[in-house]
Amino acid sequence: MSDHQDIHAYLAEFEDIPGTRVFTAKRARQGYHINQFAMSLMKAENRDRFKADERAYLDEWPLTEEQKQAILARDYNKCLDLGGNVYFLSKLFSTDGIPFAEAVSTMTDMKFPEYREMMMKGGRSPEGLRSIKEKR
Repeated sequence: MSDHQDIHAYLAEFEDIPGTRVFTAKRARQGYHINQFAMSLMKAENRDRFKADERAYLDEWPLTEEQKQAILARDYNKCLDLGGNVYFLSKLFSTDGIPFAEAVSTMTDMKFPEYREMMMKGGRSPEGLRSIKEKR
């Protein structure tokens, strides 16, 4: 970032990365309660309460309805858009008995076996779409 570049313009550039949600301070503030909810699942008694009645447990948290619906639907991309952090959300994956890589594969356009194979071969190619706005 140059000395003359506006911080807001700089941060806006993060939104131009296809398929990526950079966990900025803005997202951290927005998703604070999603992430606190997810961390609560580290305790067995909280996991049990959540599994017994997911909606009731979520209603104990100051989450927006949109955040609650994203969690209930296990729409991890939406959770990320709403400020969730994948490392906090991993507590939800674990609660559901889903391995991290399998849960993350649902955030892509691939099935888990394809995703696993791609990752074993070194991840996504650096070739391809690199900018949403420039479509290049």
